[in-house]
Amino acid sequence: MKPIPFMLLSRPAVPDGPAAARRPSQPVRRCAVAILVASRILAAEPARATDPVDDAADTIFRGGTVVTVDEKQPEVSALAVKDGKIVAVGKEADVLAARRGPSTEVVDLRGRTLMPGFVEPHLHISLTAMVEDVALDLSNFTLPYDTIDTILGKLRARRKSLPDGAWILAFGVDPSRTEPLMAELTADQLDTVSTTNPIFVVNQSGHIAYVNHKAFEEAGVTDATPDPGNGGVYVRDAKGKLTGVLHEAPSYAAFAKKMSLASPETIADDYVNTVRKMAATGITTSSEIAMGAVMPLEQEHAMVTALSHRPDFPLRIRGYMYGTAIPKGFDAIKPGEGDDRFRMIGVKFVGDGSTQGLTAALSKPYLYPPGTTSTGKLDWKDDELLAAVKPWFDRGWQLSIHANGDRTVAQVLGVYGKLLGGDPNPAARRLRIEHFTVTTEDEVEQAAKLGILPSMTIGHVNFWGEVFHDHVLGDDRASRIDPAGSLEKRGVRFSFHSDSPVSPYGPLQYVSTGASRLWQKPPRNVLGPEQRIAVDRAIRAVTLDAAYAMFMDDEVGSLEVGKRADLVLLDANPRSTDPDGIARIRVLGTWVDGKPAFAPGATKKTGG
Repeated sequence: MKPIPFMLLSRPAVPDGPAAARRPSQPVRRCAVAILVASRILAAEPARATDPVDDAADTIFRGGTVVTVDEKQPEVSALAVKDGKIVAVGKEADVLAARRGPSTEVVDLRGRTLMPGFVEPHLHISLTAMVEDVALDLSNFTLPYDTIDTILGKLRARRKSLPDGAWILAFGVDPSRTEPLMAELTADQLDTVSTTNPIFVVNQSGHIAYVNHKAFEEAGVTDATPDPGNGGVYVRDAKGKLTGVLHEAPSYAAFAKKMSLASPETIADDYVNTVRKMAATGITTSSEIAMGAVMPLEQEHAMVTALSHRPDFPLRIRGYMYGTAIPKGFDAIKPGEGDDRFRMIGVKFVGDGSTQGLTAALSKPYLYPPGTTSTGKLDWKDDELLAAVKPWFDRGWQLSIHANGDRTVAQVLGVYGKLLGGDPNPAARRLRIEHFTVTTEDEVEQAAKLGILPSMTIGHVNFWGEVFHDHVLGDDRASRIDPAGSLEKRGVRFSFHSDSPVSPYGPLQYVSTGASRLWQKPPRNVLGPEQRIAVDRAIRAVTLDAAYAMFMDDEVGSLEVGKRADLVLLDANPRSTDPDGIARIRVLGTWVDGKPAFAPGATKKTGG
């Protein structure tokens, strides 16, 4: 997804390199609400008062199944934590030996399942917070699909709550999940909502937006205004008239300059509310994949730095700067800067558009509309992309490049091949391709040789599988989108993500889809059976291998002695659940550094 720059806001140095040595964190106090609620959910067993307290474990979890994501011992019955680190994993009798007195809390899992906290490697937290708390959320991931009339009706209801002249902002219109198929909003249709309020509606993919004529007027964009370049297009009809459709983020900039949305305090509060909701799905570590795209880079960096050390902040964050939003000559943030709670590690670029939006760059034409010769388009020429990313590569930053179409994947692999050159250990740089949606077997093979790490929006299979198969790509190409099976055969480490707000965050759904490959729309067919993977492998894609993609596999992603005690409690074991049912498993609690980060009832708004 190309981030959307229309939200306006407003360190101690560490060794360079994304895998720079981590400093030990100070103990982080968790909010009293979460602790109290967790204590009611998780029954504690009395400790033995006669035992000495020296070297006592802080907490021991026992009485259920502990899924470790450690091949040496995939399931055990107990785990002990001291000072935020795992100090024992194994049989209950052995682990209970770490109990040394009343200072040790022994938590009875009551037959439930404890796992490593989930790692979300590609998510736009700031943008998601805006969609959840500022804009009108038009996303519809349920059935039946919306129609243009129902969408316009929701916008009219929003208009009633706003004064004349106020911007109407919305996110989530998706023509590929609208009846009739591919029905798009136009400026004329949006004028029926309001001619006095500028309207800006972002497509579910983030790569397309829709505006009314009042918005064009406010932004100063006319039929004669040239396209902004870098992939940005003001779509026009055959007579050269603006239609109200915008392609790619550069075309949004003129509108963003006219919007005033919320105070920094409100935005910070919304951000905390969103990460609490993420923790409720079991996420304990997340990327902020495109910092600087939604608000100025230094302001967003300062905000997340401050928030990440609040007692009620429930996640670890790994930050990626959005390459085309970095100010010229910017050198204020170094690779690896930060601490275990929030660290900057990468730079993100975007190579093409959306597959379901028909703008991703393919090697062969789309099937929709019938008879089209369109293959989408690349956002960069090969030499331009290389020139854009090389300075950041040379400074030691991890690179992360969005590529949905197979033509873009080929381009990115070519650029990465030139950067890595004769490097005897190219995998050490952990270069990432985001989405890796439409691919060929040759591209999978090349990714394996270069040590590239694909991270896939597995929701493409669930939410868009039917439209890809029946309307947009056809059987051959659609059946191998998000090619987890092919990657596994070649030993490529890969991860799953949501790209939220493009698709809903919730790692158990990613695991379910990766193992089942079922699409949502009835009849629920399997999209590409050969790309299905085992549940254990899908779990790795949201735990250990996702942590590896963010240089964190030595800290989180599996339950091993010495790693951080980032945990999630589930009401069922996904390893013994039918793949299609994994998405319905409930998250009962999360811990970060052994401290409660989420328990039901602890995700309400902060109120400032």
